[in-house]
Amino acid sequence: MGQKAPLKPKDIWAIRIHLQNAHHVRDLAMFNLAIDSKLRGCDLVSLRVRDVTHGNQVLSRAMVIQRKTQRPVQFELTEPTRTTVAAWIEKAKLRPEDFLFPSRLHESPHVSTRQYARIVEQWVASAGLDPAAYGTHSMRRTKATLIYKRTKNLRAVQLLLGHSKLESTVRYLGIEVDDALEISEQIEI
Repeated sequence: MGQKAPLKPKDIWAIRIHLQNAHHVRDLAMFNLAIDSKLRGCDLVSLRVRDVTHGNQVLSRAMVIQRKTQRPVQFELTEPTRTTVAAWIEKAKLRPEDFLFPSRLHESPHVSTRQYARIVEQWVASAGLDPAAYGTHSMRRTKATLIYKRTKNLRAVQLLLGHSKLESTVRYLGIEVDDALEISEQIEI
């Protein structure tokens, strides 16, 4: 199996356009929030409305305690994400104490991580990508990888992902010796 690949910007836009054209308000909000937040699937599906709102405003920054590490992690919600999340909250008539992505099944309070995985698989297929190469962790890795490629700032990515060790972030991003050499070659003494 191996690590699931992050999405490329063109794939992100293909999925967004597909979800917009299909008027899938919940999925568009979930997709945008998954990309922006860089949260693990278990943390994304268990978000409550109050985690990302204050009053009837969607926050530009939020913080949650990660289930895996029990450590807080902050994330940003870009303007397009705030707009789609607000549209979803309004359409679903969600209250602050409600789960942001409630389940349609009576015995489950929110979308399960397994259902989230099936949803991601549909998104990936809609963009013409191989569902075997991408998964829920692709959502978490996408923005982190783009941030690293643009800035080469490992510490920033470490903080955004909520990793306690820099080595974890290095492994997570799949930074290879070639990347290190390329950086080294650009520094002249």
